[in-house]
Amino acid sequence: MAVYVDDVRFAYRGMIMCHMFADQEAELHAMADAIGIERRWFQKPPKASWRHYDISLTKKRLAIAKGAILTDRYGALEHVARLNGDEAKLARIAARRAARLTGS
Repeated sequence: MAVYVDDVRFAYRGMIMCHMFADQEAELHAMADAIGIERRWFQKPPKASWRHYDISLTKKRLAIAKGAILTDRYGALEHVARLNGDEAKLARIAARRAARLTGS
């Protein structure tokens, strides 16, 4: 099992943020605790479409230092598709990654 941080960047209240997510919710909370993220920032349905934290780039660096795996911009989408067994979405993500690598 693993914790992941993606390479997405979005602005929120003067900070640049990304997503942190995990295979198991307990792992996600353990990493949040380890890097100083309060549980009140945890996002889950129905407020959010999937279970994750939005974290600052500073917290992202801490998470990586503590073993989180860096994913690309499609990492979170792939994670949710795997959880939902959405093979069609997984195929579309693979095609987009391949197109980015080849410059198509």
